Amino acid sequence: MSDTPTRSVSAAKTRRLADLVADMISSITRRDDAETAMQIRAELDAMETRIRQQAAALDHRQRIFDQSSLAARIGVWECNLPDETLRWTDVVYDIFDLPRGSSLDRDEIVKFYSEESARELHRRRTRAIEERSGFSMDAEIVTAQGNRRWVRVTATVECEGGVPVRIFGMKQDITEQKILMDQTRYLAEFDPMTELANRSQFQAKLADLCAHRAETEAAGALLLIDLDGFKKVNDTLGHSVGDDCLKQVAHRLKDVCRQAEVVARIGGDEFAVLVRHSPTDTIGKLAQEIVDALSRSIENHGQTLRLGASVGVALVDSSTPSELFKRADMALYAAKAAGRNRFQVFELGPTSNDN
Repeated sequence: MSDTPTRSVSAAKTRRLADLVADMISSITRRDDAETAMQIRAELDAMETRIRQQAAALDHRQRIFDQSSLAARIGVWECNLPDETLRWTDVVYDIFDLPRGSSLDRDEIVKFYSEESARELHRRRTRAIEERSGFSMDAEIVTAQGNRRWVRVTATVECEGGVPVRIFGMKQDITEQKILMDQTRYLAEFDPMTELANRSQFQAKLADLCAHRAETEAAGALLLIDLDGFKKVNDTLGHSVGDDCLKQVAHRLKDVCRQAEVVARIGGDEFAVLVRHSPTDTIGKLAQEIVDALSRSIENHGQTLRLGASVGVALVDSSTPSELFKRADMALYAAKAAGRNRFQVFELGPTSNDN
């Protein structure tokens, strides 16, 4: 019994020590919790900062995209295939001259396309959906305000489980680009003053005609035309009057040679006509009609001017383009030597080698 107080004191000390340890553990735990909370708060703040920065960057990129899209006249479109529901960005509305955000009916939108473009759009779209692919094409439209425009359409089909569910892409207004390309192509192929084909287009057509003749027996001919008396008009009355004369000559040639493959101006007052699938007597008749048409007087600001034309004809055979041109040129000079204002058909003699 005598050791009971001692054991009580020891127990009390043990309890106090346990309490102290518990307090210490609690304090450490609270401190760790606070540090953890602070660390979590710091991480959250950093994450929030990054999110704000990313949102600002996305907003900046969106503004750049919108500005670039507007400047380039490029808009984004999509169509939900099950119900054909359309969605457009603002630029597409602008291209079609429709109010931004207005409701869209695909059947009505297709009516803005020209008949040919609508057919081609339907063909390519149907094929893309069937093949789970895409396409690109240039289409002509007439907008809600009656403006005629060219639009480059790109499309990609999206599938879910192998089933097409959406088609989307871009539409770009390429009207100015199309006009520039057409103008460039026109200048490369046509004489801007007379609006006839130029020498470059003529040479391409001549090569094609000779190649075609090598494959078939169809007849054809090259007619070279040189104006008689033009130099005198041009030198005495000036280039302006001369240009007016050339324009009237071109108009008459186009009127007479409506069935020709090509009517071209190949030099100052030199013209060429290519005809295909025409018998020899028809070619001779055409040559005479050209002489008659260009012999009629030309009225120019109260002045009556008279020109004429000499025509050299070479029938298409197995000759090369340069050989055929040489023969027509020889016939042309033969017509001039015979008194001008007439035509001459080149005839290849039995011993002739065109030299």
